[in-house]
Amino acid sequence: MATFPSVAALGEAPDGTDLGYTSWHVIDQKRINMFAEATEDRQWIHVDPEAAAVGPFGTTIAHGYLTLSLLVLFTAELLAVDDVRMGVNYGLNRVRFPAPVPVDSRIRAHGELLSVEDVGEGGVQVTVKVTVEREGGTKPVCVAEALLRLYG
Repeated sequence: MATFPSVAALGEAPDGTDLGYTSWHVIDQKRINMFAEATEDRQWIHVDPEAAAVGPFGTTIAHGYLTLSLLVLFTAELLAVDDVRMGVNYGLNRVRFPAPVPVDSRIRAHGELLSVEDVGEGGVQVTVKVTVEREGGTKPVCVAEALLRLYG
């Protein structure tokens, strides 16, 4: 995790600053099923282990948007700014899912600070490239640019 004492100090960090890696997180069937219920996306490749066993991935896989939703957790593990009184997710830039996340995979994220821009009122917009990898995988499972607004 990269820790900065203030929003101003974060703003002085050079573009391309390596934020390191998060801890590993298991994507089990319970988590996939809960996401399916929350989003009403109950496609068999996610929630039916018997059908998925003979499907293209040989097992159930996590929803791409489940992986994407974990960017909230990942960015909190990658970046801390001590004097932030409020932070909001502002959106995403380019998002891709180059590889699936089979059930019971362990995933983690790597972060790279792409930019910090002043948005007034003591706030900055932070763009973080988040690359999510699966343990043992050869390609990332998600690559996205997360936009955060932080106010000191």
